[in-house]
Amino acid sequence: MVSRVLGFIRDVLTADMLGSSGMSDAYFVAFKLPNFLRRLFAEGAFSVTFVPLFAKTAQADGRAAAARFAEDAQAMLLAVLIPLTVVLLLFMPLVMDVLAPGFERGSPRYRLAVELCRITFPYLTLVSITALQGGVLNALDRYGPFATAPILFNLALIGGLLLTPLFPTAAHALSWGEFAAGIIQVVWMMGSCKRAGIWLRLRWPRLTPDIKRLFTLMGPAAIGAGAVQINIFIDTMIGSLLPKGSISNLYYAERLYQLPLGIIGVAVGTALLPALARHVRADDRPGAKRLEARAIEASLLLSLPAAIALMVAGAPIMTALFARGAFTAQNAMESAGALAGYSAGIPAYVLAKTLSTGYYAREDTKTPLKFSLITVALNTIFALSFVLIFHFGVIGIAAATGITAWINVAMLAWGLRTRGLLGFDARLKHVLPRIIGATALMAAVLYAIELPLGGWWSADLLRRGAGLTVLVGGGLAVYGGVIVLSGAAKLSDITGLLRRERKTGLTGAESKADNPIPPETLSSSL
Repeated sequence: MVSRVLGFIRDVLTADMLGSSGMSDAYFVAFKLPNFLRRLFAEGAFSVTFVPLFAKTAQADGRAAAARFAEDAQAMLLAVLIPLTVVLLLFMPLVMDVLAPGFERGSPRYRLAVELCRITFPYLTLVSITALQGGVLNALDRYGPFATAPILFNLALIGGLLLTPLFPTAAHALSWGEFAAGIIQVVWMMGSCKRAGIWLRLRWPRLTPDIKRLFTLMGPAAIGAGAVQINIFIDTMIGSLLPKGSISNLYYAERLYQLPLGIIGVAVGTALLPALARHVRADDRPGAKRLEARAIEASLLLSLPAAIALMVAGAPIMTALFARGAFTAQNAMESAGALAGYSAGIPAYVLAKTLSTGYYAREDTKTPLKFSLITVALNTIFALSFVLIFHFGVIGIAAATGITAWINVAMLAWGLRTRGLLGFDARLKHVLPRIIGATALMAAVLYAIELPLGGWWSADLLRRGAGLTVLVGGGLAVYGGVIVLSGAAKLSDITGLLRRERKTGLTGAESKADNPIPPETLSSSL
């Protein structure tokens, strides 16, 4: 959550300095390339395959054997990523033709994007090592250090922006800030691993049976776990075909809807995977299903109101936060339209992460892969249709992503249900309609608050802040009150989500299935 707040500050500064322009489009393409691959491979596929294998090795053969496995994995990552980085740096102009087909070759926007990509791309190798070390600590139920790494990332980019006078442009300052962030994160995680009693030494790469197993699972998991990120990247490619500033408008919308997605989805998924893997290894199917049901419940309890709030109040929120400096009120309204399309899929994005864990804990990466391939294909077809046929612009691109996210969830749930593994119990059936009712009432209140404060969203900083405080505070108060009064959640459950227990992980959930969200279920990760 701290990371997301700092990320918001970074985005406000970026909007103020870059706005929605050709320069900002070039920077966001350069920003997205390594971060897309990071989310897809390093934090996505690698994490969901490495953590269960590392935990299994540690349990069966001891921590020393698990550390050796991690060292071999690190060696293979470096053996792949360093040559890949060198090749892409050399052939970046050709890469740009694929990444942004709408950027005219030789244009200022095209040349700047190539230059910035060459600065940012080495971040992929650095953050991949960070992700490996974070996976080691997560498997040992130490969640804090890896959760802190994105905070350092945002601080480095904010520092870069503050040093803009030392660089040719603010885009260059941000790009070099990203490169510096990778170095800082690696140093931080190395120190955290050493404090945990694990020091990963550099080794020559070896293709051991365990490493073969890891990389065999990683391929399908890269697409299976990264459907949302692939769709967002496709959105950027299609956005390059639209007028200048379209990629930037999509980016700012993406950043806002990623706020609840990052806090909820990552937290639930991070805590769920190791615990669910333990149930699977113990052949405790009822316990695994109850655990998943509580995770689904927590996901919907938090993600559904976030989605509806951003859809209903997206325009005032976007205007109040970003409409200043080089980012105009018109840019804010265009981004708000894209935000509504993306936000429609927020519960689906979170649920997909939760349901996918049910497959990954059983070392099944192929089934989510099949569903993700269908999702990506449909998103591309829908987005191109909305843009080229119906001329919906960035709103159509975002809406296509939101729609296909729900299709992905439906397929994931169907797959688990046919195997008898879907966690959907009586408690979830009891709570779900109450969550929906509370969300509907909150939406009505938000709309009622939004109308009389129409002039505040683009006014001075004090009135913007006051208006957002009333809007957000009013919505939260209504939703929280209805949730507690309706019995969908107890007050102790909600406060438990924000309190770290001495117990870590999700291991207590199976013994408290009658509790809507046991405190030990998610408190460790939140």
